[in-house]
Amino acid sequence: MATDGGDVGDAVVVMMGVNLLLVVPVAVVRHHPAYGLSPVAVGAFAAAGITGLVLGRLCLFAGIETIGASRTTPILSASTLVAAVLAVLLFSESLTPPHVVGIALIVAGIAVISWVTAVDSRSTASPRSVGVSLLFPVAAAAFTGIEPILVRIGLDAGTPILAGLAVMMTTAFAGYTGYRRLRRIPFPTLVRNPHARWYVGAGVASTVGLLAYFGALASAPVVIVVPITHTAPLIVIALSAVFLPNHLERVTWPLVAAAFVVVVGASLVTLSG
Repeated sequence: MATDGGDVGDAVVVMMGVNLLLVVPVAVVRHHPAYGLSPVAVGAFAAAGITGLVLGRLCLFAGIETIGASRTTPILSASTLVAAVLAVLLFSESLTPPHVVGIALIVAGIAVISWVTAVDSRSTASPRSVGVSLLFPVAAAAFTGIEPILVRIGLDAGTPILAGLAVMMTTAFAGYTGYRRLRRIPFPTLVRNPHARWYVGAGVASTVGLLAYFGALASAPVVIVVPITHTAPLIVIALSAVFLPNHLERVTWPLVAAAFVVVVGASLVTLSG
């Protein structure tokens, strides 16, 4: 909703600002004075902030703005594929038959989503423009898949979750606002901005989601937590069908089926890890 008539960059700035306000003070108070931040950990979490919170979010919002949340979010589940491949290459983890099946389901589901998007856009957009639009969610999946690898490196260095998350958010906010300043892009104002409440709401929701996700990982096995997070595309599609008017997004049965296939594939990849 925030990207309908709003600005993607403004949404990212406000979300990052809300993330900082809600997480950094808690991290500073809770872990003072020992934050467990070695040079390796700082570098890993800083890189994770740039890839996941800046580049990943920008591509995610750009995808939502161009092809809709119900199409972008299922493609984002391919981040599991990216993370699995990187884990095999960097951490010497092995691919199992369920991994291969899950990867095949992810690829098949994304192919169907791409086809549905192309069909829906055929009357108003060229095949090339549709292909370019699909690059945004694919890039978001790539950046989001790289992020957990970097986070794992940071956590393995002994950094507490909140401290690492604070470094990620601070680096992301500084990096993106610095980029906007260099480009002389004005900073968003929340006063009399009709989209402000959606930006702030998205920031609060993303902060709660991050904290809940890391809290769940701290108290439950990964094989239980991560598959649950991969149900997000189904939730997004359901909410899109209920709350978004038809001129913003048109949710079809092939799209729902493809999203379900992507979720199943992503869950298989995670469960077999």
